[in-house]
Amino acid sequence: MARVTYSLLERAKSQLLAELRHDIRDERVLAAIASVPREKFISDDLRAFAYDNRPLPIGHGQTISQPLIVAMMTEALDLKGGEKVLELGTGSGYQAAILAELTARVVTVERVAPLAEKAAAVLAELGYHNVQVHLAGDTLGWPDEAPYEGILVTAAAPAVPSALLEQLSPEGRLVIPVGTQDVQELLLATNGPGGLTARRLGPCRFVPLLGAGGWPTTDVGFPAL
Repeated sequence: MARVTYSLLERAKSQLLAELRHDIRDERVLAAIASVPREKFISDDLRAFAYDNRPLPIGHGQTISQPLIVAMMTEALDLKGGEKVLELGTGSGYQAAILAELTARVVTVERVAPLAEKAAAVLAELGYHNVQVHLAGDTLGWPDEAPYEGILVTAAAPAVPSALLEQLSPEGRLVIPVGTQDVQELLLATNGPGGLTARRLGPCRFVPLLGAGGWPTTDVGFPAL
């Protein structure tokens, strides 16, 4: 493979941002996408594809999400800058970095220890000191730091887990893929004066959320893409 230069990556990033502008209106989200070096969150052999608008493998059966999906989920949280956000499914750490550009504090939880360790190292190297990476335990989410103004889930659940709604602050927003092994929809659940409301954001495809509030660990049939 030809050497991937900084200028080639910058050109690819510019093309990606132009593509994202067809769907993403929040300029702060687009600025975060422009600021975070996606190539740092993938293996060197995939560096040339860092700004392709598609998911890429990161090992352990997981992927770094498609940039459009990352931007859509982030935009749906409607972050203003002072919030505390919970992310379930740290993966590579890329989504956490995008969130860290836009808000005061990010708490992110990962169930695969090697991914959590690598993501924490990359985030620290890039200077994202407002991100805390935790290894997932038996409880869904991270209730010790609750409530959260925003919760973002990067794995698909059969329904919106009540445990996460309990960790959501008043007026808080939860973005999560929900559905079956074959069909999933990205949902935005919002806490409001009249109770919880939900809005569909569009079809999506994620790895399964496993354990409490998700799928049994023996039922992992649907793929990442």
